[in-house]
Amino acid sequence: MMASMRKRADGWSRRLLLQGMIYLLCGLSLVLPGPVFAQETIVVTAEGLADPNADTYARDKGLLIDDLRRDARRQAIEKAVGVFVEGSTLVENYVLINDRVLSESKGLIKRVIKESKPWLGEDGFVHMLVKAEVYLGGVEEALKTMSRQSRISYIREYGNPRISVAVLAQDADRGSRQTRSDIAENLLKERISAFGYRVWSEDVTQALKTEMMESSALSNQTQTTVSVSHLKAADFSIIGRVRFDVREVRLSSSGIRLKKHLITSWTVKCVNNNTGEEIYFNNKIPRHNSWPTEDQALEDVGRMIGQEFSKDFFESHLVQPSHLFELRVIGLPSYDIGVLLKKEMIGLRPFLDVSLRNYSTHGLTSYEVNFAGGQDSFAQTINSAVIIPLNAKFGSEVFSVDTLARDVVTLVFQSDKNEQELVSEFNSKPPAALADASPARIAHVARNEATLKKVEMINPDAVAFLTEQRDGGSNAAVINEINNF
Repeated sequence: MMASMRKRADGWSRRLLLQGMIYLLCGLSLVLPGPVFAQETIVVTAEGLADPNADTYARDKGLLIDDLRRDARRQAIEKAVGVFVEGSTLVENYVLINDRVLSESKGLIKRVIKESKPWLGEDGFVHMLVKAEVYLGGVEEALKTMSRQSRISYIREYGNPRISVAVLAQDADRGSRQTRSDIAENLLKERISAFGYRVWSEDVTQALKTEMMESSALSNQTQTTVSVSHLKAADFSIIGRVRFDVREVRLSSSGIRLKKHLITSWTVKCVNNNTGEEIYFNNKIPRHNSWPTEDQALEDVGRMIGQEFSKDFFESHLVQPSHLFELRVIGLPSYDIGVLLKKEMIGLRPFLDVSLRNYSTHGLTSYEVNFAGGQDSFAQTINSAVIIPLNAKFGSEVFSVDTLARDVVTLVFQSDKNEQELVSEFNSKPPAALADASPARIAHVARNEATLKKVEMINPDAVAFLTEQRDGGSNAAVINEINNF
């Protein structure tokens, strides 16, 4: 156990020193240009904490409220950062991300919608809830002010989108008939593939769906329908249309007649099939260009259409800042326990907001949860950022996953303790949010030795790291920065 703590502490120590070096080398100012998201802001509910037993607050109680409010707003921004950054990455690089992003609450929070009155909990902390509207684009751009090398592992991967392409050609000889151009499409596909994305054939997908449904017997119709539903359409469709004018030119020297292909117009649009929105459209008329053959013209058209799109273009539309899902908990003994669990979950990083929707005396409690990020890492995040911290608070495996579907997660709560004992544990033990907090945040909110001992029960590794740095005196400059940010 101690070896594991020492190994993790050494890792934190190396990361903090590296982050300090990056900070000095970057020398970058915080730039907050206009948001690039279709969804400009995100509403977040967060909880701030402060240690009333700190010596600093004994001299000035006003500082406690200031720090409490500052921590609540920092946690709101941290949840917005969770849209772009994996939780483990945020914890490991907390000092640098705090300096670049979390500390800039005035620039990144558009408005504070609601702020609760501070209250002293039985756990020894002063608490404050805040609901705030945070600029998404500002958060992402603030992260990107880091050096390219340091930000590569920070920005969340948005999955591997499916993109279909179609380039249609038309000229006077064809009349109103349009034909697909494999040449132009293949060049466009090469560019899409270069982004690391998947080129999707909507025609083949639709044909497979039709074939599967037609060939299925009535006895297995339901099973076939489920299988067909997994044949997904492309996330994006790029559609280009080109109109030609074919002219004959007579060479005066030889009298030979040649055909010249001129593009009179071409249009491009891109549709986000997840929303139905046309996210890009353009009309262009190339001037002073002609080609001896249609194939050569279409080859250049494929390149021109490809130049209209970049990897950043698709990523800015791929990000799903959050999604709603239903969290069901089986086994909570009372409505009061359900309310306490809701308060506990508000502090957890991936939960932007939590609403208690229903409680049944049969033991089924239902919550609506606004979850940060997309669904690709949903199952992993539920385990690492929800189940593990909650169990750490209780010191045993009281929560477990029963079922996990696309929009519904069911947890089971099992404990031998009676309701009064459970209420006491919810109220007296440190918040579950501190179970996976970074040493930097713990140093900020647990400034008294007795408070730090409480936190050690749910996050021994982080406290061991802080204790080792304090007692050993190593990396003093870095630790001093942690304790004073």
